[in-house]
Amino acid sequence: MTSRPGTADLDDPQVAEALALAKSDAELERWLEAQQKVQAALRAKFAEIKPPAGLKEQIISEHAAGKRMAASPQKIWFALAACAVLLAALAIVWYPRPVPDDTLAVFQANMVRTALGPYGMDVVTNDLAAIRGYLAQNHAPADLKLPASLQHATVIGCAAREWAGARVSLICYRTGRPLPLGENNDLWLFIVDRKAVKDAEKVAATQIAKVNRLTTATWTDGDNLYFLGIDGGNEDLQKYL
Repeated sequence: MTSRPGTADLDDPQVAEALALAKSDAELERWLEAQQKVQAALRAKFAEIKPPAGLKEQIISEHAAGKRMAASPQKIWFALAACAVLLAALAIVWYPRPVPDDTLAVFQANMVRTALGPYGMDVVTNDLAAIRGYLAQNHAPADLKLPASLQHATVIGCAAREWAGARVSLICYRTGRPLPLGENNDLWLFIVDRKAVKDAEKVAATQIAKVNRLTTATWTDGDNLYFLGIDGGNEDLQKYL
């Protein structure tokens, strides 16, 4: 999601939230600046397009002629086909290729948004073995290497999700602290194949960061990248690392 300068995009609450998140992360902010430059360049290019000489007179003349004689279906289809070809050519030349959203910062932001948004668990169970079995059956990472403290945490369920063409495992935990009304858990673990995250190799050791209202930890082990988030502070998070 990007914001187009000079438009009403800022009136959209989701856009405003995304812009605030981008300003809190250097990599996201650089990506946003690049996107806005592309948008500005496109708008400038379209502004340079000048109608052919005599187009206005031709339109008026053809409109008057159309009143006297209805256009044939063949001519209408030919005109539509020509417009489609022209639009396709303009799209190839001017429309920017999408910036890949498979960076670590984007992955973290998406997973936190999933945790804090309305979502449903595919399986509700306290059995970690059953969770591993479900994730394996649904082609999500299931060969998990968890910290000892997390292995003994109270698990309540799991889900298998899709991100950037890769399967993501979500395991939900409850820390035992009082939960806000309507909340089922306050600790989330996301696991994805590290190859799916373009800059996962930068994670040489456990990285602690605040993302939205969650305190998070990111680390890699084997083929997987782990992203743990807790609705609490750093001391609460350290209990599970």
